[in-house]
Amino acid sequence: MNLQSELHKASLFQNLELLAGQVVEGFISGIHKSPFHGFSAEFAEHKIYNNGESTKHIDWKLYAKTDKLYTKRYEEETNLRCHMILDNSASMYYPEVGKLSLENLNKIGFGVLAIASLMNILKRQRDAVGLSVYSDQYNFYSSEKSSERHHQMLLAKLSEISQETKPAQQTETYTYLHQIAEKIKRRSLIVLFTDMFQSSGDDGQLFDALRHLKYNKHEVILFHIMDKETEYSFDFENTPKRFLDVETGNHIDLYADSVKEAYEKEVGSYFSELRLKCAQYKIKYVEVDVKDSFSLIMNTFMVERQKFM
Repeated sequence: MNLQSELHKASLFQNLELLAGQVVEGFISGIHKSPFHGFSAEFAEHKIYNNGESTKHIDWKLYAKTDKLYTKRYEEETNLRCHMILDNSASMYYPEVGKLSLENLNKIGFGVLAIASLMNILKRQRDAVGLSVYSDQYNFYSSEKSSERHHQMLLAKLSEISQETKPAQQTETYTYLHQIAEKIKRRSLIVLFTDMFQSSGDDGQLFDALRHLKYNKHEVILFHIMDKETEYSFDFENTPKRFLDVETGNHIDLYADSVKEAYEKEVGSYFSELRLKCAQYKIKYVEVDVKDSFSLIMNTFMVERQKFM
């Protein structure tokens, strides 16, 4: 049986853990010389020694073999606490896709598979992971744990989300980010997947909510997911079209070219302000196109994880 072929016949997220593993392995195989150490069984027991640390746990036998200093890690040790946040509002189900696949993802599909892939890395490194999901309400919260049972429970939740056909329409992102920030008490690496659209509230409220995530010395990565061709560049055929706001139900009929220039100016201005605010709050801001590979997600996460440690 051709496993890859069979996976493509099935619903994408019925095999979420296996597919997440494939994404991770594909990312790893593309790294020729990596500064990261975290994908082998060896890393489950060792980390690179940093100057100034105690020499008590240095593995001298490994030093003799590699000429590099590593300290021993222990199985019960949790290296890092990571909390994933997923925007599950209606706008995240754009663009419409007939059947989700690795080559055909909408924003929610990309976010779900990206989180599953990062969970795969965290599991291998024995890090604790939690998950929050919001739409028109704070739908789901699970605190950071590193057990296999917890990992499978989160995968099941992500699978459930990926198969939703009637997502909640409206969302107040700023409201739920405040609530999530209040729940995460211990210092964590927070990873947010959202398109930064909301049906009410001004940008100032949203920026305040992002700043709230930084309290308790958390580190935050914001993956801003979009279909860049249409949502950023407004690249549509210049024929009469009806544009529908899936979160409010409002619509407008027009030729794309008649508003393209003004649209790009407004969107560009919003993105610039968002980048500026994230820089001001020391939030790692990353634009992500649903048509991109997952390498940007993986690279960014590993760099920020290394800084956090």
